[in-house]
Amino acid sequence: MKKMRYGLFFGDSITYGEYDGVFGGWVDILKRYALQKFHEGSDELILFNLGIGGESTEGLLKRMPYELSARNAADGNIVFIGYGANDLAVKDGKQIVDPEQFRNNIKTAVEHAKQFSSDIYLVSILPFSQKVDGVVAASGKLRINEDVIRYNQILQHIATENGLIYIDFYTAFLEDREILLFEDGVHPNEKGYGMMAEIAIPIIEKYL
Repeated sequence: MKKMRYGLFFGDSITYGEYDGVFGGWVDILKRYALQKFHEGSDELILFNLGIGGESTEGLLKRMPYELSARNAADGNIVFIGYGANDLAVKDGKQIVDPEQFRNNIKTAVEHAKQFSSDIYLVSILPFSQKVDGVVAASGKLRINEDVIRYNQILQHIATENGLIYIDFYTAFLEDREILLFEDGVHPNEKGYGMMAEIAIPIIEKYL
């Protein structure tokens, strides 16, 4: 008998797929892939894109328990948590969510996820383009690549401590980021989102 699982992708605008008018972002590419595999006879994996543009881990914690309980598949859930690009941003002279609070928030999010899933993935923060590194954007936010490294290390440590898998999009983007990022220097372009999906497909393959 076929199994039916849910894949829940929590994140910000990069999870949502902002600025990708071609594919709809990496999660939407995975959604179509999983649906195609189901039609070919694989187990059913229904993916929910729960990304919200501009959200930090503070916003995540307010909604996560409700989102998890509302989407709870009998055959199990897979949870992806992708945050940090908004948390580390500096606005009005201070970080939106400082490193210690970010650590605590991610740990709390993992504990929420563990109540509904034993398959939890932490998604790295992407590097920023050199043209926006340390530059105040029109939104008033300042982002620094050194902070990306620091916050990614927090994610890696939490993944190791909890036996979770860390998806390292950061390293995949680093060398070619100027051609994989949208002109705003923060979000991926279609090519970048496509590469993220290619990296993630082997992960969801395990459940199909």
